[in-house]
Amino acid sequence: MADVIYPDWPPPLEVEPEQTTTRPAKVDPFAKAWTADRLMAETFAPPRWAVPGLIPEGLSLLAGAPKAGKSWLALNLALGIAAGTPVLGEVDVDPGQVLYLALEDTPRRLQNRMGKILGDAPAPAGLTLLTEFPTLPAGGADAIRGWLDTRHDARLVVIDVFAKMRGNSAPGVNPYDADYAAMGRAKSIADQYGIAVILVHHLRKMAADDFTAELSGTNGVAGAADTIMALKRPRGEADGVLHITGRDVDEAERAMRFHPDNGTWELLAGPALDHIVSGTRAAVLAYLRKVPGASPKEISDALGEDRESVRKTCTRMAADDQLRRTPAGRYYPPERTETPGLWPAVPGVPPSQTPT
Repeated sequence: MADVIYPDWPPPLEVEPEQTTTRPAKVDPFAKAWTADRLMAETFAPPRWAVPGLIPEGLSLLAGAPKAGKSWLALNLALGIAAGTPVLGEVDVDPGQVLYLALEDTPRRLQNRMGKILGDAPAPAGLTLLTEFPTLPAGGADAIRGWLDTRHDARLVVIDVFAKMRGNSAPGVNPYDADYAAMGRAKSIADQYGIAVILVHHLRKMAADDFTAELSGTNGVAGAADTIMALKRPRGEADGVLHITGRDVDEAERAMRFHPDNGTWELLAGPALDHIVSGTRAAVLAYLRKVPGASPKEISDALGEDRESVRKTCTRMAADDQLRRTPAGRYYPPERTETPGLWPAVPGVPPSQTPT
């Protein structure tokens, strides 16, 4: 019997395709290195300012306690920049388009607030407002970039409040890294487009010597920001203080006043302390500006106030950093000199080395 030949037998051997791996292209970490002489010889464009002297390009935090007026302040800035009109009563700004994400408001509340601020002035077409928006990691960052891509004259993006936009943290990430990464999503937008991005944020209830330590969250929040502003205003009072620090701004305290009749904020002249003390404290401070180095007895005699009351007031003011006291019990106003990092020379009081 002849052998039967099966055409498909034996079956062909299946050879697995050769496994190939694509190695990522090598990145030279020194490709963008500078030598010191080249860096010093380079000419860079100055930073663009949304509000000269206060808010440069980059990522800014505007923090405050609930009902301190931070959203009113942010809306004041947005309207002024969009219209190209002065803000805070005195600061000229360059006009540009503004995106305002008012995520804790309704359209009706925004209309009421803008109507109060604008008065008879026309509403600027350059201000875009939304009350709903996806979080930054869920498409919000890309949506903001898309808006900026079509508006080359944009100067400011406001996110009010940041907690609504930061999104959920990745599982297992420690809180500092999570805060820094969340801030980084907003900072990358500011850096890419060379504009100012303001994140409205909250302060903790517990006070601290350094106002940046009062920011809600970990140090990753403050560490990622280019500029930090904390608005502090006692409940029911018009005057407040805007504390400012940052990479491109001078550390400062600016006195502010809120006008509830038209919803506007105004920068006040003079030291911020003058606008937040009253009564005996204000009188003591005013006298010591004229006669620095006076004793409580000399102050009480000049003011016609009870000596023990003045002594206690001076002690409390020194504890609150509103006055400086020598070991001999004489008092001086708290202002620094124009020399960075040094207090005015006071006998018995070592000069502070903290930069102004």
